[in-house]
Amino acid sequence: MRIAYFDCFSGCSGDMILGALVDAGLSLEVLRSEIARLKLPGVDLKAEKVRRGALIGTRVQVITPPDPRPHRHLSDILALLERSDLPETALAPVRRIFERLGEAEAAVHGLPVERIHFHEIGAVDTIVDVTGAIVGLNALEIREIHASALNLGGGRIQTAHGDLPVPAPGTAHLLQGVPVYGSPVEAELTTPTGAAIVSTLAKGFGPLPPLQISQVGYGAGSLDLARRPNLLRLIVGETIDDLDRDDVTVVEANIDDMNPQLFEPLMEALFAAGALDVFLTPIIMKKSRPATVISAIVPSGLEEGIGPILLSYSSTFGIRFRRMQRQMLPREVLTVKTPFGQVRVKVGRLQGRPIHLAPEYEDCRRLAEMGRLPPAEIMTAAVEAARAMLQ
Repeated sequence: MRIAYFDCFSGCSGDMILGALVDAGLSLEVLRSEIARLKLPGVDLKAEKVRRGALIGTRVQVITPPDPRPHRHLSDILALLERSDLPETALAPVRRIFERLGEAEAAVHGLPVERIHFHEIGAVDTIVDVTGAIVGLNALEIREIHASALNLGGGRIQTAHGDLPVPAPGTAHLLQGVPVYGSPVEAELTTPTGAAIVSTLAKGFGPLPPLQISQVGYGAGSLDLARRPNLLRLIVGETIDDLDRDDVTVVEANIDDMNPQLFEPLMEALFAAGALDVFLTPIIMKKSRPATVISAIVPSGLEEGIGPILLSYSSTFGIRFRRMQRQMLPREVLTVKTPFGQVRVKVGRLQGRPIHLAPEYEDCRRLAEMGRLPPAEIMTAAVEAARAMLQ
């Protein structure tokens, strides 16, 4: 699978993303022809190599005539998109990015989204930046996007709403749940447009995933910093395995003063709230007190609902969160016939080859009770039946 990794060591912006795509091999003519489908008169693109610090990158500039409507409502932008000739594969993510921009502005200003005026991000060049990012990724046949933590910069910036801290309020809202960090640079390194594009498209944030690199591009914006290369690095490559990946949060608490019988209802409540797994680990705490760590592995986005359950169902006064990434074998579930009845068997594959066969325990236990047999006998029969079916 072909993936793209945005290395945001100096933040990201819409024009940096366009520059990185072109630097990584996207044809400027292909990009121009796709942007022309927006039906925006007088719009053109210019690409040039520029130096940022010790490195060379590509800067893509959107050339526009004077914009008679630089301040647009979300409905104006969505209507403009609907009038275009772009395919739905491009329109859907572009719409979603602008909807998230509108939701962020509405949240920080305390207004309904239909009353929000886009100022800087309502201009034609921003519409082109967002659309260009999507059509460029499609043209490079990118199937999955990952990103590093985002460098936000620091200091203050002047906006249509006056003097604001970095990150701008809308940017901070967009990046909830995304790993970020600040720096002593007095500049806005991650813009609302860049934040919206990356946070909407990226499947995960963290280190570079395993891949075979085919292209590397560096995208430059207008900002040239004195002591650092202000560039966005884009790494494109093919995955070197077929493992599934996702981001999870591990929610934990140390417990040393609770009736052990209460762990069962606590674990049941955590599973009911969406935990992927819950487990107990014995530990020794200070003053040699025996205790238990209860850990819940939760899909990213559900952790806020897990915390109150741990706090209310247990005796702990506090909980911990750790964000992690999982690698998993692609899997399927087969229903096989055995001499004792039907059993579901989970099949884990690596590079298309089945390497793990796991009978569903509850199926085996039910059949074992019905036939007054050891569960292991049912499980062995199920694995043999699954192997025969796969062959």
